[in-house]
Amino acid sequence: MQKDLTVGKPFSVLIRYALPLFGSIVFQQLYNIADSLIAGRYIGTSALAAVGNSYEITLIFIAFAFGCNIGSSVVVAKYFGSKDLAKAKTTIYTAVIFSSILGVVLTTLGLVFANPLLRLINTPENIFVDSSKYLLIYIGGYLFLLLYNIANGIFSALGDSKTPFILLVISSISNVIMDIVFVKYLHLGVSGVAWATFICQGVCGTVALVYALIRTRKIFAQKVCLFDFKILKEISQIAIPSILQQSFISVGNIVIQSFINAFGMSAIGGYAAAVKLNNMTITSITAIGSGVSNFTSQNLGANKPERIKTGFISGIVLSCICAVIFIAIYIPFGATLVRLFIIDGDVTAIEVGKQFLLIISPFYVVIAIKLVADGVLRGANKMGCFMISTLTDLVIRVAFSAIFAKSLGINGIWWSWPIGWVIASIISLGLFLYVQKSLLKNKLEEIEI
Repeated sequence: MQKDLTVGKPFSVLIRYALPLFGSIVFQQLYNIADSLIAGRYIGTSALAAVGNSYEITLIFIAFAFGCNIGSSVVVAKYFGSKDLAKAKTTIYTAVIFSSILGVVLTTLGLVFANPLLRLINTPENIFVDSSKYLLIYIGGYLFLLLYNIANGIFSALGDSKTPFILLVISSISNVIMDIVFVKYLHLGVSGVAWATFICQGVCGTVALVYALIRTRKIFAQKVCLFDFKILKEISQIAIPSILQQSFISVGNIVIQSFINAFGMSAIGGYAAAVKLNNMTITSITAIGSGVSNFTSQNLGANKPERIKTGFISGIVLSCICAVIFIAIYIPFGATLVRLFIIDGDVTAIEVGKQFLLIISPFYVVIAIKLVADGVLRGANKMGCFMISTLTDLVIRVAFSAIFAKSLGINGIWWSWPIGWVIASIISLGLFLYVQKSLLKNKLEEIEI
């Protein structure tokens, strides 16, 4: 069921809309967590390290899926908010067609360059084969992941955050079951983990896209052009900066991964476990930020910029609550959670993961503010401002990781996260205040004219 985000109290509207988005992200992360958890528990720390090592490269491909999701979602939300249903429908078809082509191209490139990328990040020889197996199978199913994200963006733009949540719950539970069957009972090793993800993402992506297109035809009955280059340009103006932002972050993470790889397999395994837990937090808060993006876009389309500040504050409250919950879990129970991934009792790996969570989790409230402010910037199509903040965070984290790794060891790498977050959050908050003031000023000028 589609939902108009331009009416009603912003906090109530946003919380009803964002909670299913939050749930979707949690279950989406179960894919990656299940892969690492099953690999670590039923195969060993080397398998956990192999999956975690490959994961940093998969993030480059996920960046494209995320960017296409955001680009199509914001543009559809704008036209839906302004009641221009014909353009909203054309935007949906344009996004699906272009993303399908892009998915085929990226899959081909990924299969060709997977092993060279693994070499580039200094993957240890004792986990190289397993890393390669996992990465190649994952990339083989990438098109399904991309199309799921497009479908998710369509649902979100129409105010429907429940449908993708339901689909993802079913798919995530199925993935966990198949992981266990393929690894524990069929003894397929790391390949079994990858094939489980491939199959479940394939089914989920196909069903989500078909249902999104059926929903589109029912809501927007009129016949429209199936592809519009002007609309593709609109989508690209939001998608490309988002893709670049996520890609730069992924490249930065790959560089950081190469620093971590120098500390050996146990360090890689401990980081692989802890970073999955960290990503659960970051992506959960990002879901709230995405909700704020669509809230902002719909209200700008309806010429109601005055609602954006209240939506921003509501998003801050929700994201900070989310951050505090994760802080309360990770600080006292970090070692226990990391130990769930490492059944062979590798003490070094457990300690590495524990220290990672202890150092960065207290700063989740800081990154929560940044991600919600970024949500407004994306929704308002202020992508230049958005990129400035993100690149600042990335450059600082990579630079300090390189410096601190030599002087402070592996814990020095972890301290680069909070340093980057603090500085980037200050920048994002300042840019939000500037953009909010500009939007209100523009509306006031329109009224006076």
